Amino acid sequence: MTARRPLARLAVASFVCGAALLAAPSAAGADPHTGVTVPRNVTGELCTRGYSVMLGYWAQPEKTAEAIDQARWMHTGDLAVMDDAGYVDITGRIKDMVIRGGENIYPREIEEFLYTHPDILDAQVIGVPDPKYGEELMAWIRLKPSAAPLEPDAVREFCRSRLAHYKCPRYIRLVDDYPMTVTGKIRKIQMRAESIELLGLDQTSAAAPADLSAAAPPTPATR
Repeated sequence: MTARRPLARLAVASFVCGAALLAAPSAAGADPHTGVTVPRNVTGELCTRGYSVMLGYWAQPEKTAEAIDQARWMHTGDLAVMDDAGYVDITGRIKDMVIRGGENIYPREIEEFLYTHPDILDAQVIGVPDPKYGEELMAWIRLKPSAAPLEPDAVREFCRSRLAHYKCPRYIRLVDDYPMTVTGKIRKIQMRAESIELLGLDQTSAAAPADLSAAAPPTPATR
């Protein structure tokens, strides 16, 4: 299954709890935790099966079992929503999902909202460890070249104006760029590792919200 850009649309036949079903080959939407088919307009994992799906990984039965279940559904790892017309919007990746205090938070939703800020060029949202909620949100933000300096508190206030409180990033970092792979993909795993070190976090402790300029690497746009 080839990775697709967020918000790509697919015509499908039905959807499984957290997963979705395409017509020839088929796709379905399933709950990432239970595997149960989800109703329409509910986020789930995009699953697909049919002649276009591989038989498995060569000589790697364990990896094959992780990706393809006994009913031959391949679990893509994409988060998607099927609408009433049978179209599926791919909205993110399961591995990017943040679980804060039992709430499933999809970073793409927050990133899309941050794009509406007149001074923000790009935004990437990740989860970092928190002893109370399990995870907290952190946003790495790139400003437009013409933008005035933007304080972290101003970003939080902007989020609170439209987002539920648990979707508002606790930590804000302004950066010039993101760590990238050789193929040009953003490395959120590296962003998370850098953030944990930067904030002095581990699996049992978390720092309070703060201006990060003192702890950040010496880049002009980092706070």
